[in-house]
Amino acid sequence: MLLLAGHLVPLPWLGTVLSVAAYLIAGYDVLLTAVRNIAHGRVFDENFLMAVASLGAMAVGESAEGVMVMLLYQLGEYLQHRAVDKSRDNIAALMDVRPDYANVLRGGGDVRVSPEDVHVGENILVRPGERIPLDGAIMQGAAAVDTAALTGESLPRDVQPGDSVLSGCVNLNGVLTIRVTAEYGQSTVAKILALVQESGAHKAQTERFITRFSRWYTPAVCIAAVLIALVPGFITGDWQGWLYTALTFLVISCPCALVISVPLTFFSGVGGASRQGVLVKGANYLETLAALDTVAFDKTGTLTRGVFTVAEIHPVGLSEDALLDLAAHAEMHSAHPIARSLIEAYGRSLEESRVTDVNETAGQGLAALVDGRRVLCGNGKLMRANGVEYAPVEAVGTVVHVAAEGEYAGYILISDVVKDSTPAAIVALRETGIARTVMLTGDNDQVAADVARRLALTDYRASLLPGDKVHAIEAFLGDDHKVAFVGDGVNDAPVLRRADVGIAMGGLGSDAAIEAADVVLMDDDLGKLAVAIRLAKKTVRIARQNIAFALLVKLGVMLLGVLGIANMWLAVFADVGVAMLCIVNALRAMK
Repeated sequence: MLLLAGHLVPLPWLGTVLSVAAYLIAGYDVLLTAVRNIAHGRVFDENFLMAVASLGAMAVGESAEGVMVMLLYQLGEYLQHRAVDKSRDNIAALMDVRPDYANVLRGGGDVRVSPEDVHVGENILVRPGERIPLDGAIMQGAAAVDTAALTGESLPRDVQPGDSVLSGCVNLNGVLTIRVTAEYGQSTVAKILALVQESGAHKAQTERFITRFSRWYTPAVCIAAVLIALVPGFITGDWQGWLYTALTFLVISCPCALVISVPLTFFSGVGGASRQGVLVKGANYLETLAALDTVAFDKTGTLTRGVFTVAEIHPVGLSEDALLDLAAHAEMHSAHPIARSLIEAYGRSLEESRVTDVNETAGQGLAALVDGRRVLCGNGKLMRANGVEYAPVEAVGTVVHVAAEGEYAGYILISDVVKDSTPAAIVALRETGIARTVMLTGDNDQVAADVARRLALTDYRASLLPGDKVHAIEAFLGDDHKVAFVGDGVNDAPVLRRADVGIAMGGLGSDAAIEAADVVLMDDDLGKLAVAIRLAKKTVRIARQNIAFALLVKLGVMLLGVLGIANMWLAVFADVGVAMLCIVNALRAMK
């Protein structure tokens, strides 16, 4: 309005005053920022370019263009900030898992306190609709919990007494009493928030390229602008015309589109990954994910369930159910994982009165009286030590032989079974362009070979200690190969650090593995790794598109400016327009 009034008033001096006032209102903060940056030794940036170009336009009598340069630049900055804020808000909404309070059971009632004030071992009450504030185990109640904020999984998960629950999940229907197992600072929700906050601190190579590019690009265009103003001015004597051309060149050369859109692209990519339940600790890891050609896996808990499961039952002279009944009752007092798997497979209540005289032999198995019959449960050593004739079994897994009253009754095969989602996840990885899939495990060669064959992995290494896994990963590195390692245990922390990108299973993984990893799969679904790689490739592709588009358009309009074809109006519109298109393109990485 001031600019319009300045051109309509009949008094020239008043028109000048109004135009200057309009200019200062539109661009005072740009001028102050330019002066402040110069005082701190940061001369060549977009604020400097805008200040010089607009002041120059005012000096040569083009006040309308000087004001509009600032006005349109401010409009572009406003829209850019809105786009960045929108991206941040989207990530904040996706990761809005911070609990506001906890209902802790104290003094016969529940007291609302800050989650930081609840101690390990205390019980908390979570009502329907409330967010679970701390990690814990359910003591009373059953409910469906929404885990979408942590894992990206849309379906609720049913929980009951004995189940573990993570902070940040929402209780959908039922009153839960939960025993706290980790203080707030060590809880899942606190770690997630820390990971999201840290993710912006790690720049991708492309981002660092833009930073380096700006350092030499801005001084270069300033020198070019001076030469454009001076050299043709000396030759033609048209100082004002060539000064205007030089100022137009400066406006065109502003690197806003690159400086804003490339970091925003990677920021959006990190946000898009978190929406899928994949936490990426920095933009640089997105770039590494996009370049992967080799993925190595731990076996237990990563490719397999990590728990013993009854795979086969082979009775001799009795039914499968009768053989499992004998084994489960004989093992009912044992704390060994194999005993737990037999009891779980039995699936019924055990009758303690049926079992007496239990005698366990380390490294062999046990003997017990079940219904007055002497039952042996264990390996071949136990059978031989008691004179039981049996046929050795060649099978992948742990074989539990069973004998009753000195007669061989059969065997039960127990193995760590492959996760249902693993085969599809390996296929999906190959479809993303991963050339090598490798398994590194501490298990024996027979088990490793069987798992590798069933999953069609390209290679495997067996009987490895944690240090051996590091050496194995180092053998795959080199020759410009990019290698990821996926693991979940404490023993995986060293190799997670050594790989180009370490990927931890966040749901069942150990704290050490999650801390050491660069990427965390929050719901232990290996299929999310292929999703993350595809999103990383898309993010890098968008960043490169923005760089190429911005540079090509700017170079083209710069050429028009030098030839005197592009005026300052076109220069400003081209700069702001390119930035807007690049920002809109960058936001595609959120999807």
